[in-house]
Amino acid sequence: MATIIPIFRIFDYDKAIEFYINWLGFKIDWEHKETGTPIYMQVSMQGILLHLTEHHGDCTPGARAYIADFENLKDFHQLLLAKDYKFNRPGLEKQPWNDQVDYMEVIDPFGNRLSFNG
Repeated sequence: MATIIPIFRIFDYDKAIEFYINWLGFKIDWEHKETGTPIYMQVSMQGILLHLTEHHGDCTPGARAYIADFENLKDFHQLLLAKDYKFNRPGLEKQPWNDQVDYMEVIDPFGNRLSFNG
């Protein structure tokens, strides 16, 4: 079966690491950066794969990834709040079309959104 991997535009490697690795808990799978060129990398967490790129033309900032069936979303939400990341304090809500589904959205420093549903 084919795999779809969202590509998010980033502008600052250190801010991306602070957000995706230190706060959300993704891990770096690999990075590609030749001397004097922008970074292109893959991060992952619980089966979620994302590509992050500084390359102009790869994609436009402001994209969104919908993450379905995220296990233990309430616990993950509390973990994020406990880290006291000053740039993002997401809420946890019910989906308007299904009150059995919890929903949390986070926005990265570059305007990209991750919509966690569980």
